[in-house]
Amino acid sequence: MKANHFIILSLLIITISCAGKNNGKNIADENIDSTLIVKLVPDSFPNGKVITHVYCKADAEQSYALYIPVKNNNEPMPVIYFFDPHGDGSLPLDKYKLLANRYNFIFIGSNNSRNGNDIPTGENVWNTMFADSRHRLNINTNRVYVCGFSGGAKVATSVALNHNEIKGVIANGAGSPEITDAGNFNFSFTAIAGEGDLNMTDLVAITNSLDDSKTRHRIIFFDGIHEWAPESTMNDALAALQLDAMQQNLIPNNPAFINNYIVESKKRISDFLQENNYLKAEIECRFSASVLSGVTNDVAWFTKKHSDIISNSSYQKQAQARQQLLLKEQKIKQNYELQFQNGDTNYWTKTIADVKTKAKDKTPEGGMYKRLQAYLSLAFYSISNQLIKSNQNNEAAYFVNLYKMVDPINAEAWYFSAILDARDNNSRATKEDLLKAVANGFNDKSRLMQQNEFRSLATQINLSEIERSMK
Repeated sequence: MKANHFIILSLLIITISCAGKNNGKNIADENIDSTLIVKLVPDSFPNGKVITHVYCKADAEQSYALYIPVKNNNEPMPVIYFFDPHGDGSLPLDKYKLLANRYNFIFIGSNNSRNGNDIPTGENVWNTMFADSRHRLNINTNRVYVCGFSGGAKVATSVALNHNEIKGVIANGAGSPEITDAGNFNFSFTAIAGEGDLNMTDLVAITNSLDDSKTRHRIIFFDGIHEWAPESTMNDALAALQLDAMQQNLIPNNPAFINNYIVESKKRISDFLQENNYLKAEIECRFSASVLSGVTNDVAWFTKKHSDIISNSSYQKQAQARQQLLLKEQKIKQNYELQFQNGDTNYWTKTIADVKTKAKDKTPEGGMYKRLQAYLSLAFYSISNQLIKSNQNNEAAYFVNLYKMVDPINAEAWYFSAILDARDNNSRATKEDLLKAVANGFNDKSRLMQQNEFRSLATQINLSEIERSMK
């Protein structure tokens, strides 16, 4: 099928992220005691409970999720503000609350920051949330950090670039090109990327660009796709923030913490070398050298080890193979871009099946195919979205079907399919596809109820029941 009205996909990849993914679940589904709505009794917050909505006093339309660690000695505590691309503030808090207890951090998640907000809206969300939480919580204003996933990572980076109170950024699954041009920063920058994340190469490029600056920076990889990092990976990021604070004299040096970190890092390096995985050993060395710099003289061991690794012929062969794989990935993407306009169903059916099969391999090439699968998902989302908006329904149906084929657990694919079903006045298919969207995490009630296509079939598809089924 040919499409002759196209947007340039390379631009879309930069401007749109995390299309319709929502792999998290609301804590209310598991434990009603941990879903507390603080509205009538402000400033009296329980410890050890995820509070899904704290309403801002200056603007009741804005709210944030809150988690105060179990141990609270009434001392000002450091804080991390989280930005989820779907505005689900409690999702990262629920996922990482044990880390809040371990490091004694307050966690706050915005319920209003989401993909699609313009810059003034994003700035207003930050200013309102920060002012409200600062006046109602016992926050150590010398230790304010931001963390985001996908589009939320770009928001977190933008906040840090524009507000001097930020001491560190954790950018999970996306990076902002702005950071490569602004020079030296007062905040540290921690990138997190899944090996199968389509944005992995962008994050590598961003962190490499900071090598010529004085900004403390590092990157952490995990075995995963475009998603919030697992708890163990986020733990490494928070350990790095603790070491940053020691280096900046914001907290006293903690010899036990430093020594424990060094022992564990050395063991990981030893294990990687025993497995003949010189690439991961080099990454671990570089990460530890970054976070221990200015904290302990033991950093010299890691810099020396790093030098030894990169001069090793096994490392050089593995690094060369990785570079060749990245070049292969780029060529495959270029071919896909041609096929978006000239490919047919048979081509894409075969290609998608091949990509999904190879993405299951636990190899570097398997990681490449995971990234390619994510790339295709985002490309089909972008094209489908544009075609639906311009009412080119037949062309849209073609790409929506490809979207469902490459990413069958993506809620947005089924939501798009339901829109097209409704335009065909097929109430049965509309309801079935909407239920699949909800089963795969779609939970935007306001968008559902305002969608004109569904409102016109509200009775036939029992729209209110579908809304109530959302988590």
